[in-house]
Amino acid sequence: MAGLTISAGIFPLFSIIQAAGWPIWPLVAFSILALALIIERFISLKSAKVAPARLLDEVLQVSRTSLPSTDMVAQLERNSALGEVLASGFRALNADPRCSDADLRATMESTGRLVAHRLERYLSALATIASAAPLMGLFGTVVGMIEIFGSQGPTVGAPGGNPAQLAHGISVALYNTAFGLIIAIPALIFWRYFRATVDAYLLTLEVSADRLARHLNNLRKAA
Repeated sequence: MAGLTISAGIFPLFSIIQAAGWPIWPLVAFSILALALIIERFISLKSAKVAPARLLDEVLQVSRTSLPSTDMVAQLERNSALGEVLASGFRALNADPRCSDADLRATMESTGRLVAHRLERYLSALATIASAAPLMGLFGTVVGMIEIFGSQGPTVGAPGGNPAQLAHGISVALYNTAFGLIIAIPALIFWRYFRATVDAYLLTLEVSADRLARHLNNLRKAA
């Protein structure tokens, strides 16, 4: 029964794609690509991979009296994106205990920019799909309208035009418009969601790096 249900759902979809004509295939490719990007971003932007909730407090607690060991810094760097930024501050101090506050912050900001680039990966592609899908749907609509007007020419045995070609042109126009919107609307929603999520993560990274920099400066003054 499950196999029959799946088949019943798949075959109408194939018939719709066939009725929509060749302009639908770029939209199908867009839909597959958009789905892959959305799934990838959901996996990559999990809070455990970017900014674990208690990580900063644990780092401050461990480095309360002295800098952590090299192994602990390496483990912190592999922990998450936030851990990578915080670890760069420890590495800067381990490499040059006399480095200035400006150099320490510059090191973490440089690492933060690399992390931000990774967090924003594929967002521009998702935004492009959201913008281009309606245009591709409009292109299919134009193709369908061309077929409609072409069907109105004199045809042997059909003084009023070719009804089959007329129906095909209408289906191409309507299906492509609908598919373009069906792809563009979710892509735009998810792009805005991921954009807001990344902005929140970047703020967390910036605030955490500032807290660690102040903590390390106080630690050096107390030493």
